Amino acid sequence: MTSVVPAMTGTQWAIEADGHRAVVVEVGGSLRHYSVGDVQVLDGFEADEISPASAGQILAPWPNRIRDGHYEFEGQAHQLALTEPARHNAIHGLANWVRWALVEQSADAVTVACELPAQVGYPWWLTLRTRWSVSAAGLTCTQEVVNNSATNAPWGYSVHPYLQLPGVSVDDTVLHVPGKTRIQPDSRLLPIGYVPVAGTEFDFTAARAIGDLVMDVSFGEIEHDANGVTEVTIADPNSDRKVVVWADDKFKYWQIFTGDTLHGERFRRSVAIEPMTCPPDSFRTGRDLIVLAPGESWTATWGIRS
Repeated sequence: MTSVVPAMTGTQWAIEADGHRAVVVEVGGSLRHYSVGDVQVLDGFEADEISPASAGQILAPWPNRIRDGHYEFEGQAHQLALTEPARHNAIHGLANWVRWALVEQSADAVTVACELPAQVGYPWWLTLRTRWSVSAAGLTCTQEVVNNSATNAPWGYSVHPYLQLPGVSVDDTVLHVPGKTRIQPDSRLLPIGYVPVAGTEFDFTAARAIGDLVMDVSFGEIEHDANGVTEVTIADPNSDRKVVVWADDKFKYWQIFTGDTLHGERFRRSVAIEPMTCPPDSFRTGRDLIVLAPGESWTATWGIRS
């Protein structure tokens, strides 16, 4: 049930079923904790800790980066705040540091919502609603958004969970990513091309150990199964332990980050596995950008199982 604590991340909403336990927090509507039994599946953070490196955050209304924070949409130019100033980018959307409100909660599920007001750089009013649930099948997240504005709104979505196999280093982790191409990035991690992964160090279409490879990579041309589901897996090379992040057919890209730019204990400790609906800089390029009509709602689902 709801637990109100004097924490930096606000109210903590804990849900539990069949040995699966998750905690969602008020600030950012973020996923702070997910465990199965006594195994910490999510490399999360403490209630009184600012989410490190976007851990567990909802990335909307765009994921990843926008070059110079500047874009044009339907004939109008817009300028966003540069939230990654070192690279002169706008990064990870607008919803990750605002307070989300409780809509409903049961023992095994919680729904939280965020009213994202029209603002400079993104003049559209959106309602975001996220339902988190746990069961014997794992953790499921269903994301809904409604465009309350009188004009079309650009939209993209991702999430930023860091996953781990306790006792297994990132180097030894066996990774499978069903992506046939990767984005070729410039020095600001923005796309300058798309290249095949076949025969390269970034080919994880067949599962293999990460080794010492440094990754902050966007994979495209991802495969979905007959039910429209795509999956990324990390596995222990010495046992049958694994963690699977899955996403429905609304997701066209996977971002994989091995944490090499993080500091202290978080350096290369876990792997961020991010399903994305669009690639970096889609507000500028229009590539796989979702356009929400006035009054339109959009829903997508992803999850974790272990």
